[in-house]
Amino acid sequence: MPFKRGQLRYFVTVAEEGQMTRAAAKLQIAQPALSQAVARLESELDLQLFERHARGVTLTADGEKFYAKARLALDACTDAVQTARSLARGEKGTIEFGFLGAPPGLDSPAHLEAFTEAHPDIDIRYRELPFPSVPTTSWLSEVDIAVCHLPPADPNVWSQLLRLEPRVVLAPKRHPLAGRRELTVAEVMDETFIGLHPSIEPAWAGFWSLDDHRGELPRHVTVDRAANPQEVLASLAVRRAITTVPASVAGVIVNVATGVTAIPLRDAKPSAISLVGREDRRNALVAILAAFARNPARRGADAP
Repeated sequence: MPFKRGQLRYFVTVAEEGQMTRAAAKLQIAQPALSQAVARLESELDLQLFERHARGVTLTADGEKFYAKARLALDACTDAVQTARSLARGEKGTIEFGFLGAPPGLDSPAHLEAFTEAHPDIDIRYRELPFPSVPTTSWLSEVDIAVCHLPPADPNVWSQLLRLEPRVVLAPKRHPLAGRRELTVAEVMDETFIGLHPSIEPAWAGFWSLDDHRGELPRHVTVDRAANPQEVLASLAVRRAITTVPASVAGVIVNVATGVTAIPLRDAKPSAISLVGREDRRNALVAILAAFARNPARRGADAP
């Protein structure tokens, strides 16, 4: 039987929330309406999908099997809609540009101004992204292109190195290391690092706590589950902990977060700041932007 996208979205949300009330709040619909919609789906399928109990709902064995297929179908539908929107943006001369932490216009305004002057018919709209998760294609689903430290490899994602940047330690000004003018990896290896959300790709998350030098997770991590730069800054404000970031990001942060200091990390491997995008979003506008970033003669002596 044919399903409406809304039916699958309702079912998947209830399955993942484990409770009608929470699912209804997330979907922004009335709880009775959601309960009726799920019951109608079970009736149409002639299959019980949930066990109801006082604390919420759990999937039946058949429900678990249906959930696996429904999740795939919903993801495919969502991806198709987002790809269509990307194609529409391309037709209208618009690029949805993703970034992490420091907006590109703050750490490299001259380059974006040069691009705008060279291509006045292309509009760039900026969207802040959470930290990368896997698959990288899903993480990039709502943008046409992004700039960040290189995320996990994905066969359906292209990347273009822009520059290598030193890593910098961010620490609250009350931290014992805050007065240092420079640090080495060995000096901060055993410090407490800000905890990141488990949904973040492990290797990417570990890069900022120096796992690539240590060869393992840090011994001391805060109880935080930060999923974006703002949550990291919020944690730095109340913790005696540190993190590392690319130098350009640090330069922006210390100007807006007065309680945080940035300390150069002399011997850490650099961050690979890159343009990344999905292969199915590599339209003519994205190609123009990537070519501009690749050509020093067009954007001046410095990398973007």
